[in-house]
Amino acid sequence: MDDPRQHVLSIAQARVLFVMATTHEYGPALRARIRPLICGVGPVEAAVATATALARLDHAGQLPDLVFTLGSAGSQRLDHAGIYQMASVSYRDMDASPLGFAKGVTPFLDEPAHIRISYRIEGVPAASLATGASIVSGVCYEAIDADMVDMESFAVLRAARRFGVPTIGLRGISDGRRPLAGFEDWTEYLEVIDLKLASALDVFLAQVHSETAAGQGFA
Repeated sequence: MDDPRQHVLSIAQARVLFVMATTHEYGPALRARIRPLICGVGPVEAAVATATALARLDHAGQLPDLVFTLGSAGSQRLDHAGIYQMASVSYRDMDASPLGFAKGVTPFLDEPAHIRISYRIEGVPAASLATGASIVSGVCYEAIDADMVDMESFAVLRAARRFGVPTIGLRGISDGRRPLAGFEDWTEYLEVIDLKLASALDVFLAQVHSETAAGQGFA
């Protein structure tokens, strides 16, 4: 892994670690603004990469104030190519219900099935998100109890919580209005999403500058 300090952006007096799954989602507009940690696809890769980066930053005494995950997501409910911030995150693959645990609750972990994200970027609509290790398409959405789906956010959030760092996220809806037929069905609108994510990121940057001046944080 490269030096994780290069993925941390100082905004006013706040330090933000940006995390994305792949370079496919990291287009020219975002490249002009941030240099994210590319964590890989799926909850395992995301958890390993994020936790490793945070451990190295912690060892150097440079833990960020916030972990910011961004990229694409699927949804049948939300506007195609629309941008949404995470209102809550869940782990849709977790099901220990045969042992008496509620679906989505990780056994022996003091966390709810849906972890609420308290921080909000002004003017950006919020939606619930469910993370899992599979691509969701077509009728598979019927089993999803969240507005949108991805494969990394819950893992990024759990890694950050191990270090006491809050997490927020932005997602652009790349697919879901029709069943996926191939790779291009995911990538077709990533260029548009890149531009829209960059615009939302600009709102976030301006908000942090304003909140820092007012002595506010990311709680």
